[in-house]
Amino acid sequence: MLNRVGVLIILGLLSGIPDAVAQERATLSGFVRDATSGETLIGVNIYAPLQQRGTVTNEYGFYSLTLPADTAIVRFSYLGYQAQVVALHLAADQAFDVGLEPATVGLDGVEVVAERDEGEVRSTQMSATTLPIEAVEKLPAFLGEVDVIKALQLLPGVQSGAEGSTGMYVRGGGPDQNLILLDGAPIYNASHVFGLLSVFNAAALQHVRLVKGGFPAQYGGRLSSVVDISMKEGNLKRYQADGSVGLVFSSLTLQGPLVKEKASFIVSARRTYIDVLARPFLKRRLPDGQRLVSYFYDANAKLNYAPSRRDRLFLSIYLGQDAYGSTFETVETDADSAYRERNTNDAGWGNRTATLRWNHLFSNTLFANTTLFASRYGFDIGARLEQTTDGTTPTTQTEAVAYRSGIADLGARIDFDYRPSPAHAIRFGASVTRHRFNPGVSRLRLSAVGDTTLAPNTRRIDGTEGYLYVEDDMEVSRRLSVNAGLHASALWVEGTAYASLQPRLSARWLLRDDWSLKASFSTMRQYLHLLTNAGLNLPTDLWLPATRRIGPQRAWQAAVGTAYESAWLGGLNVSVEGYYKDMRGLIEYAPGESFISPLDDWQDRVVRGRGWSYGGEVLLRKTSGRTTGWIGYTLSWSQRRFPTLNGGAIFPYRYDRRHDLSVVVNHQLTNRLDVGATWVYGTGQAITLAEARYADARLQGLRLLDETPDATDLTLYGGRGSYRMADYHRLDVALNIQFDKALFARRGTSTLSLGAYNAYNRKNPFYLFTERTGNGGTRYKQASLFPVLPFFAYRFQF
Repeated sequence: MLNRVGVLIILGLLSGIPDAVAQERATLSGFVRDATSGETLIGVNIYAPLQQRGTVTNEYGFYSLTLPADTAIVRFSYLGYQAQVVALHLAADQAFDVGLEPATVGLDGVEVVAERDEGEVRSTQMSATTLPIEAVEKLPAFLGEVDVIKALQLLPGVQSGAEGSTGMYVRGGGPDQNLILLDGAPIYNASHVFGLLSVFNAAALQHVRLVKGGFPAQYGGRLSSVVDISMKEGNLKRYQADGSVGLVFSSLTLQGPLVKEKASFIVSARRTYIDVLARPFLKRRLPDGQRLVSYFYDANAKLNYAPSRRDRLFLSIYLGQDAYGSTFETVETDADSAYRERNTNDAGWGNRTATLRWNHLFSNTLFANTTLFASRYGFDIGARLEQTTDGTTPTTQTEAVAYRSGIADLGARIDFDYRPSPAHAIRFGASVTRHRFNPGVSRLRLSAVGDTTLAPNTRRIDGTEGYLYVEDDMEVSRRLSVNAGLHASALWVEGTAYASLQPRLSARWLLRDDWSLKASFSTMRQYLHLLTNAGLNLPTDLWLPATRRIGPQRAWQAAVGTAYESAWLGGLNVSVEGYYKDMRGLIEYAPGESFISPLDDWQDRVVRGRGWSYGGEVLLRKTSGRTTGWIGYTLSWSQRRFPTLNGGAIFPYRYDRRHDLSVVVNHQLTNRLDVGATWVYGTGQAITLAEARYADARLQGLRLLDETPDATDLTLYGGRGSYRMADYHRLDVALNIQFDKALFARRGTSTLSLGAYNAYNRKNPFYLFTERTGNGGTRYKQASLFPVLPFFAYRFQF
């Protein structure tokens, strides 16, 4: 049995304070909020320069900093807000909440210069970026709709996939390898309009953070990245309305106090109205009986209640839906009868999430968050043909095909944040999630036969996923900090259990106060798969679990880099990183298979393989002054290998781009006028093309594609991914004009944004297709998606 001295020694080691020479200390703790709205701020830097100790607020705005019991000078700083410096006499533990004022735009001729922010240099975290929503709103937007996912695509290491798509391919990974969280609930399909826009309404969002390596132990279940998105909490001090009107979208956000300084709400909704605008024109152009449907909507809502200083409750809800379809009806009549044919095609998909969270402050060093969440994603595609004959013997025949799939989660999670001393920040917690998979059921209905299930063995699968984690972000010395963690996870499905221990390690060496070296190593395990037919985020993509036959995906990633921050160059931040990632257990459709394959079981349609990705990234960010923005460059290689694909040889991943460059600039011309521009460049995508045709199975009469083929010719394809489409590049521009009043309101502000997507009308490749030449040969031609697209958007607030 341990004696009292032994217990004190262990506690002293855990707290980072040798008990024999322990100095009297006091803990300063509290919450940092926006002084104008009362919303908590995430990632605020708190630094005591005399003691050279610091910390940051967690995802709920809480901080805890233990210092010698003496007079202390503490600086609170956050991008986009005025820094606040306070002098305190810490004789004992003290609760101290802070309200930061938003930074004001300088008048004409005055340049706003921020002090250097030491957070990124001193943090052990690497391969992570936070995007302020205010900066995203100033970027040129596709069709005038602000989109945080498209903004993340402008960062190094993130590929956008096809033209206009919101798909994310991070460091060589697939779209299923991104853990996308909205207030703690997973989002399984982040796309509206077949991938052209994301499901996230920027007006309802507070914070967006991307982690693509050096993963903290609290995250798990995906191989490539974490996109952690927090909704706004609602203004605690006054009522506020925000809205936007664009070419094809409009949105409205309402927020305010339910009980001033104690409870608040926010409700935000948006919808396309292209179907409403186009209806009068389509009615005149479409034949009688023909109807087209095309729209999406989404809505966010959140309640925030603080029954005491130590407790806070949140309820978050998200609803989103896409609907697309057409109806064609024809009628033929004669003297004795009438024949009517009605053909209907429909597609719909959407997400539903709900999150209930409880924050509790046990002490000035121990913070806890408990979360209950539910998430559901599903899609439904169908076609129906009705044939009716009216006459002496009326008859009706019906043929219908339906395809449905989806995934539903119900889970609970608890996270603890423990700050025993300035040298240690300990986080630990646990989670359990019940998954319900509907991998896809195809049904055929014939009026003479009845319903027939085309895939009888494609059944619902239930599984339970859980994990435990612990990590210690420790300051070993003034120059060396280490984050060591362990993530333990498991999946129970179909009587089979998969378990994994995933070590995580990150380190930072401080060369100077403004310059550091960093390194990280992490292992990841993913118990979900996504079967996809194409590079687009189509709703036919299937979410599937690891099973007895198909095991989980796994990966490890190592990275090294450096971070530098300078106040003298207008808040210039520079980070350079190199990484290597190895992935195992990847799945692809077997040759000739698809989601409508006649095989009974999806497990019979896939093959398993592995992948590699490696490269280097450079990010230069300017965060203050009249001119802000960033330049991101990626040099990378991404490869795959499957035993039954490409003859078992290594081939480039579809989104293997050797070079990827983005330049993002916003310049404040006056306090009412700013301009923004985005230029992107990427190496062409790897594709597979036909090289020749042959006339019979004995390979006789081999001819090149540019010669006249016979109708019975078979096609010979080249190596998988052995060709490249043309390079991709595009310029987007925007002009933002600010006004003192909102339209139809006596107070408030408004902004008119004018701009163009693809301003110099670049014909970027979307896909290649074949056509016959005049001499009977065949050639490839390029199809492009978007020409120059002018846009406008009017945003208001009052």
